[in-house]
Amino acid sequence: MSPIFSLAARSGDARRGTLRLAHGTVETPTFMPVGTAATVKGLTPDELRSAHSQIVLANTYHLWLRPGKDLLVEAGGLHRFMAWDGPILTDSGGFQVFSLQGRRKLDEDGVTFKSHIDGSMHRFTPESVIAFEEALGVDIAMVLDVCVKLPATREEIAESVRLTTAWARRSAAARARDATAVFAIVQGGLDRELRERSTREIVALDFPGYAIGGLSVGETREEMYAAARYCAAMLPENKPRYLMGVGTARDIVMAVDCGIDMFDCVYPTRCGRNGRAMTHAGEFTIRNAAYTHDFTPLDPACDCYVCTTYTRAYISHLFRANEMLGPRLLSYHNVYLLNDLMRGARAAIEADRWAAYRDETLAATTRD
Repeated sequence: MSPIFSLAARSGDARRGTLRLAHGTVETPTFMPVGTAATVKGLTPDELRSAHSQIVLANTYHLWLRPGKDLLVEAGGLHRFMAWDGPILTDSGGFQVFSLQGRRKLDEDGVTFKSHIDGSMHRFTPESVIAFEEALGVDIAMVLDVCVKLPATREEIAESVRLTTAWARRSAAARARDATAVFAIVQGGLDRELRERSTREIVALDFPGYAIGGLSVGETREEMYAAARYCAAMLPENKPRYLMGVGTARDIVMAVDCGIDMFDCVYPTRCGRNGRAMTHAGEFTIRNAAYTHDFTPLDPACDCYVCTTYTRAYISHLFRANEMLGPRLLSYHNVYLLNDLMRGARAAIEADRWAAYRDETLAATTRD
């Protein structure tokens, strides 16, 4: 497969690049809104585009269970099914499966698990997951890996590294669709020796891109940043780097500073549904009484549709009245905010003023 990533600029360790995928180009660093079940909760594809989203993430575990591969193939693939014509990345479902304590059984070949929906039994193998993702016609498919929740014993983490490498090798051999780029995942917890081993073994398999997994699963922020920086420094310069499951403004800025290119998280839309506003000056809860008579924009520094149209008082009213428009407006703004943050990051890296942008952004997000 020809290279899909080109690096245009660096500023410190921060990187500015371009991903060329089957359904379009993605300028990096970039944030990917999470469309777990073929939809980013509360937002239409047109709204995602107007919020400057370039690529969305969908979840293999949930799509496997509902609606299933046969229906998605009948629909013409995931893009047509969800009416999104831009790039799509699917995670492998590994994180969801390994979160099913007491409902899954791991072995050398794969993992058997019980559906959280109806209790039916299912099985993931590296080969079946790649086949599923390719059948959906996605742009980037993540390999099946073994994720452990921290804290974990060294033996547990070492075993996850061993199986993740073995499964990545099988996933590479199972590839059958050139238009789908398969990314591998580095594991290793907070153990530097195991992180180095995992990175060395995974990079040797020469995938088009690499993800740093097994973080944002119970460790402190400082531990996450240190592990991400350590891994990023060992990953190839000419391939994209993806830190999985990170979605606060502060965490994304710090991860860009570590040399990461791609991020995803349910955080902005989950916050939106629960009345939590993300702004350039930090976060706040819109239901609080202080905003009942506040007729200023949600975020005076934001030029999105929500901030140029509605007031904090109105959005606060929507939440207190349990009107569905409130969560939709706040979800839209939160996604727009993170995309705007990434646009600013790209411009700052191009101008070689990343350190100043980083410090200004972190200083402004006092309520994060």
